[in-house]
Amino acid sequence: MGSPFPLRTPVASSADETPRLVDLDDDVADEVFEALSAGTARELLAACYDDPATASELAEEVDTSLQNARHHLDTLLEAGLVEVVDTWHSTKGREMDVYGPASYPLVIVLGDDVEQDPSPSAADAPNGGALSPSG
Repeated sequence: MGSPFPLRTPVASSADETPRLVDLDDDVADEVFEALSAGTARELLAACYDDPATASELAEEVDTSLQNARHHLDTLLEAGLVEVVDTWHSTKGREMDVYGPASYPLVIVLGDDVEQDPSPSAADAPNGGALSPSG
């Protein structure tokens, strides 16, 4: 007899496809840079963008311990870079959080008075159209 618990359900990321702009002058910039200061955290974030997964799956993917992965995932959660996008159940019925990106993409903003350019032709611009000076 099989387990009554679903092992996996399809995960539809709830990440907003609008870029998240982080200005270096914002208080949140410190949290973002602190969360991304460790290579393991950056690898975990990249893995979340590839495919939302549980902490144990992400730990295996980036070749680190589960404890280390959880530490970095907690830091990424606090900085608003990842979010819990679903809950799966183990074969023993234990709940497991599924982590995915909190936004697409993350853009660090440098300089004064920068705004997003939403025009369709902006993608052909030299800067990819992500940012343009206003005024």
